[in-house]
Amino acid sequence: MGGLTYLLVRIFNQDQWILNQHPGLKDFANNWLEHYESGDRRSAVEYLQQHRQSYRIETQILDASGTPLDLGVSPRVISPATRRSAHRSTWRTITQEVTGNNEHDYLFVYRIARSELSHVGFRPWGALLIAFLVLTLMSILVTLSITRPLNRLRHAVHDLGQTSYQKDSLKRLAKRGDELGVLAADFNRMGQRLQGLIESQRQLLRDVSHELRSPLARLQIALALAERGSPAEQAKLWPRLHLECQRLDGLIDEILTLARLDQVQTEKQSIDIKQLLDKLKEDASLLAPEQVITIRQAHSYTYQGWPSLLQRALDNLLRNALRFNPAGQPIKITVEQTADALLIQIQDHGPGVSEEYLPQLGNSFFRVPGQQQQGYGLGLAIAKRAVEQHSGQLQFSNHSAGGFIASVILPRN
Repeated sequence: MGGLTYLLVRIFNQDQWILNQHPGLKDFANNWLEHYESGDRRSAVEYLQQHRQSYRIETQILDASGTPLDLGVSPRVISPATRRSAHRSTWRTITQEVTGNNEHDYLFVYRIARSELSHVGFRPWGALLIAFLVLTLMSILVTLSITRPLNRLRHAVHDLGQTSYQKDSLKRLAKRGDELGVLAADFNRMGQRLQGLIESQRQLLRDVSHELRSPLARLQIALALAERGSPAEQAKLWPRLHLECQRLDGLIDEILTLARLDQVQTEKQSIDIKQLLDKLKEDASLLAPEQVITIRQAHSYTYQGWPSLLQRALDNLLRNALRFNPAGQPIKITVEQTADALLIQIQDHGPGVSEEYLPQLGNSFFRVPGQQQQGYGLGLAIAKRAVEQHSGQLQFSNHSAGGFIASVILPRN
């Protein structure tokens, strides 16, 4: 664009262009004035005649009053018709104002044969055509640099809609250092997140369908036996049917709770950690009065979050500890404030978990093989999801002296 603008300016000021570039006009006025103002009029006339013969340039010089200088050189006589034809086809007239050393102004009028203009170099219109071609090529390259990434983003959107998005589909585009690269990186993260949510929902549906089959099958068997049995046998089956209905209702409640955790929560509130833990301890003493729960908290801490979610997470972790902790051994709850996080640990003295199964804890419907199963494998999954809603982490480990530790790490806010 800069080159094109420069050429356009030159095109609309061709006289100045010719005066600066033509070898017969570039320094002619100054050189002639040196001869003329030095008083050597004969030398000035000879220089003027030589210039006309060398470059086919007819020159007329006027003083400040507009009167031609008498140099004793007569211009070529040309008929009016020839002059009009020549002016249109073979000649070009250019004027130049020059101030001499004696502060007198002169006007040089040049009539140049157009064939002599080839000395100037590229003709302006040819240069303009080249500039347009270069500009067109650059425009195509710039357009492709924008449209190609947009097409790749469009295909990625289509794949995302078809749930066939590949995490590396925009990896190369995301390496660009411009705004499209930033957009591709953000879109890639969004696509991976959505694909993860879709896959987790699919896995949840598969797990739910699998887990619901067992209580439904037991209910169907019990109902079939009740239909065929006597009144006395039916009376024995009613408690069994009631128990299976309770288990099914509890499983469905856990599944719905897990699904609600992905929904957008309300505005965060200030949570008194000590008050929350005291309430959980009171509820646990009613559920398992034989268990001893100790809370060690050096200071009173508050946290900005969602009270119901954090309470549900800690309650599930505490219930899990009550399930495996032997009577007579205390369950320890420790609260500490680090430089960048609030740490809440719940430690029991149970059998712990094999190291190979620790990474799988918190997955939906996962239950450690070999342990007595009393739940549905959703308690730790709900706790993990609730902690992640607070941008925190839930970590599991075994204590060196025996027992199991669940650590809730919440970032400072």
